[in-house]
Amino acid sequence: MDLSVSLEDIQHVENFLGQGDVESALPALLEMRDAIEDYAERVCRATDHIQYFTFSDSFELLAYRRVEKDPRTIQQAPIPFDRVYSDLAFVYIRQQEYALARDALKQAVRWNPMNCAYRLDLAELYRVLGDAREWAALNYSVLARAADAKLFGRACAGLGLFFLDKDEKMLASGFARRAAAYAPGERQTLSLMQRLMAEAPEEANASEEEAARALEEQGFEADPNAEIAICLLMCATDAAQEGDRNEATRYTLRARDLVGEDAAKALIQLIRETDAELAAEHSDGNAPASEGEVVDAVMAASAQAGLAAAENEDGGPDAES
Repeated sequence: MDLSVSLEDIQHVENFLGQGDVESALPALLEMRDAIEDYAERVCRATDHIQYFTFSDSFELLAYRRVEKDPRTIQQAPIPFDRVYSDLAFVYIRQQEYALARDALKQAVRWNPMNCAYRLDLAELYRVLGDAREWAALNYSVLARAADAKLFGRACAGLGLFFLDKDEKMLASGFARRAAAYAPGERQTLSLMQRLMAEAPEEANASEEEAARALEEQGFEADPNAEIAICLLMCATDAAQEGDRNEATRYTLRARDLVGEDAAKALIQLIRETDAELAAEHSDGNAPASEGEVVDAVMAASAQAGLAAAENEDGGPDAES
């Protein structure tokens, strides 16, 4: 049975939201939500062998496979279901219906688990609703998934605020350094830095080595995921080969902002070399190398070269050009 909601329907409602007309948008969103849930129950039911998502591009699919290690066949749902739930959450937040907004955003994350903006917004709703554990867990989940430096920094700021609330001042300082490196102008980062200086001035003035050691001793990985950067650069390479220079540049800049310019250049070279090596290995008529094989090979080569967590000397991404 066909789905009664189209992408144009979603865009039409989002025009209302863009104009601040939430009253007109809400009934349409609720109707679309009901239609989506009925369709998903009949057509998009997950099994042990198949799962359905609404990823926005090929990068998100590739990154999902790397981060989640999901062996199932992934199918793309016909329209971006996640946007309907995200739009619905926006309306509920405007109406201060935070529990309803939380439930809607949980569904947005379900349909697109690689959208870290959804995760961070959902984390903030859990904070407002008094669930500090879920607030921290969602922020931490972003560290392994973030493909945007500012979102990575926001997650670090959220974790810094969580640990400051718990009186874990050195952990708060460690995450504050990462937040300041990746998202220096974000509201959460500024709030964390102000509170840290007021409530824990000694820890706020600790050395970079002390702050980093505090995170390491507790087993926290507070650097962007190198696999995410590799996935971005692989998609940039594919886009360039297809002649889409704008898309290639966009992916490359996102990777650069995560791991730094020098590391990004080195990874690009490793991807090219690995592609060539794997192509030669599969030139005897066997199936071409999969994306997973390429990422595995690049990860191994980057680790051997000391690039897996490469950053600038100041511990953050290169300054934007």
